Amino acid sequence: MTRYPSFWEKIPQPIVGLAPMDGVTDAPCRTMHGLYGRPDLVITEFTNVEGLWRGSDRIFRDFLYTPAERPVVAQIFGNNPESFYRAAHVVCELGFDGVDINMGCPAKSVASRGGGAALICTPDLAKEIIRATQRGVRDWANGQTLEDLGMEPERIQRIRQMNEERIRLWGDQPRSERRLIPVSVKTRLGYASIVIKDWVQHLLETEPFAISLHGRTLVQHYKGEANWEAIATAAEIVRQTDTLILGNGDIHSLYEAAKRIRETGVHGVLIGRATLGNPWIFRDRERMKNLLNAGIEPTEADLPPPNPSREERLLMALEHARVYTQLKGEDHFVELRKHMGWYLGHFPGAKYVRNALVRVNSLAEVEAIIYQALENPQAFSGYSAEEETVEEAVSTLDLSCAC
Repeated sequence: MTRYPSFWEKIPQPIVGLAPMDGVTDAPCRTMHGLYGRPDLVITEFTNVEGLWRGSDRIFRDFLYTPAERPVVAQIFGNNPESFYRAAHVVCELGFDGVDINMGCPAKSVASRGGGAALICTPDLAKEIIRATQRGVRDWANGQTLEDLGMEPERIQRIRQMNEERIRLWGDQPRSERRLIPVSVKTRLGYASIVIKDWVQHLLETEPFAISLHGRTLVQHYKGEANWEAIATAAEIVRQTDTLILGNGDIHSLYEAAKRIRETGVHGVLIGRATLGNPWIFRDRERMKNLLNAGIEPTEADLPPPNPSREERLLMALEHARVYTQLKGEDHFVELRKHMGWYLGHFPGAKYVRNALVRVNSLAEVEAIIYQALENPQAFSGYSAEEETVEEAVSTLDLSCAC
């Protein structure tokens, strides 16, 4: 396959991106990171290729995005090459900067149907899926339309409406040209055991622009520690090609990211769970890049963890609620509650503000609670230092397809 220009080559290395997390990194979350953290790229929650073509309109909620997220990559999953071929057309039509194939999700609902990390067990099918996606991108760029493929007119109109609303409401730039977008893969070290040497060779046969590698097998889910030695083994192989490799798993700070990049030789990292309620985590990425590119090993003092004030946390939570309402409305406001909990920790009275916000059903309720907390801190008192943690919010979330 002939490589073509893409956003991947334009990002100064090492790359630091926001990892996809199902049920977490929706459009409002990614937009907040894009506005206030500026990761090098973001990847959407994964979306089923079959549903994208003929499923409910909820699929299109998953593929909402704003220009603040760019470069933004659409992640898709499934097990049917022809469905990936069609889905690639939809991704291109929606104006995404890239398309990523999920070959890493360990959730039973996905793997039992041969998708996600189960594709590690069927490398020939996995390669067929990648090539079908690449072919879909090429055919779309060469002029093939959704009408040509027989998509229902109502769904085609919905896609065009999404593009128009993104331009009108968020100031995105209209894109009239049909351009090739890069295809990448996100995967794991293996299914029941580590087989990354053979598996990554299979993937490289298809020449993806990038491979993102989570340092666990499918059967591990998210137990134990990510195996960065195995990621380093994969990086050594991938670096002999034009494909980029990003490591992923158990990175809690930019200091840890810098350490893993130096130790393993990856071109960059994706950060997942450490970003929950924490867009500030990406703010020093340029400093991290400058140090690494100068041959300097950063210390924790060089890259201290962010320490936003109480007011900053409250205002960031409020802004997230406003962005959520503008993008999704208030019909599913329950989706926002966990984000409110993640923002609000590590300051006096945080638990009590959090307890109020995890029951909200409207933007007006969020504004009332946060304005009260800002203007009258004494209204949320009676705390103890031991209570100021957000771990309970994290532990109750199903992160089966998080990274």
